[in-house]
Amino acid sequence: MENKYRHTNTTISLINYHFVFCPRYRRKIFLIPNIEERFKELVKIKCKELEIKIIAIECDKDYSHMFLNCLPILSPSDIMQQIKGYTSKILREEFYELSKMPSLWTRSYFVSTAGNVCSETIKKYVENQKKRY
Repeated sequence: MENKYRHTNTTISLINYHFVFCPRYRRKIFLIPNIEERFKELVKIKCKELEIKIIAIECDKDYSHMFLNCLPILSPSDIMQQIKGYTSKILREEFYELSKMPSLWTRSYFVSTAGNVCSETIKKYVENQKKRY
C-alpha cells in the first residue's frame, strides 16, 4: 500500500489515524453473532458519508481497531463522535442484547497518527489482531 496524498480544491494532505476503542465496561459484544459484521458495515457507511477512507478495520471480542485516512477538515474527536454515535444508535436498535445498555461505547479512545511507522506496518498490525491467539 502506497501512501497517497488526497487533493481537494484548497488542500493536499496525507492524514492517517489509528483508532482503538472499547464497548462500555469492556463487554465482549463482538462475540454476539452478526454484531461484528454489522458494525463494520455501519462504519463503512459513515466513513463514506464523511469521505474517510478505511485502510483497515478489525474487531476482537471487546475492542475495535481502525486505520483511517481522513481529510484535514475532520479532527480525531469529530471522527470518533460520528462513528461511535452512529454505530451505537443503530446497533442498540437492531440487537436486543445491546438495547438495555445506556450507551454502547466508552467515552475514551486511543488515537495515533502514522508518525514514524509506515502505514503498511499499521495496516498489517490491525489486520493481524485476531490471529494472535
